[in-house]
Amino acid sequence: MSLCAYCRQRKGKRPCPSLNGSICSSCCGEHRLVRITCPNDCVFLDTGSDYQQKRLGEQFRPVRRDFYRELDELGSAKSVGLFNLLEVITFSYFEGRRDGQDAEVVTAIEALRRELSPLHIPSAPMPVFAEHLKKEYENIKKENPEQIADMADAPEVLDHIIKFISGFSGKDFQSRRFLNGLIGYVKTFHPAIAEHLKKKHEQGHIILPGESFMPPSESEPHTHGPGCEHQH
Repeated sequence: MSLCAYCRQRKGKRPCPSLNGSICSSCCGEHRLVRITCPNDCVFLDTGSDYQQKRLGEQFRPVRRDFYRELDELGSAKSVGLFNLLEVITFSYFEGRRDGQDAEVVTAIEALRRELSPLHIPSAPMPVFAEHLKKEYENIKKENPEQIADMADAPEVLDHIIKFISGFSGKDFQSRRFLNGLIGYVKTFHPAIAEHLKKKHEQGHIILPGESFMPPSESEPHTHGPGCEHQH
């Protein structure tokens, strides 16, 4: 059996049409669509992507829950609502796409932050997803003005969101770790919402799901004391 055509260390067990040789499962899983340009008809593409998304979705779940708690402590329900909206827009745009990267998400949020900043300075034309994100934010902010952070608070909230996404994504410039984590999380733990968001959007923009996939609020711990009716 020949060596992996990518790492040249492990045995190559899968045929890789892009490398014209065999590739080990580790390199295939880690580098597909990131450092290796995979053809759409590769038999390992869908299966591997689904597995990777599910695995990262499970890792994303507790980190995401902690971040929602951080946002809630930062300001108000509007801060939480803004991140939830960004998740909805990002999932809807990138679900089913194999070429998306975390850098696109970060760049788009940075562009939105500049637009909402009181010191906004006109810049070069926005990338495609950045323009899409700005449009969806404006549409939903107009329809739900009391639910999402506005120009007064959004820049600070967006700074925290950028830091969170960058931290989960890691240092690889072409990373998809955040996108796969978010998409895998929604598909695994909220399949009904995933199906809703995958449908065609009415009137050219996102229709928010009726069910939220924000983490449930935690009840306050019970403290035994005077007046407590529990049996001791």
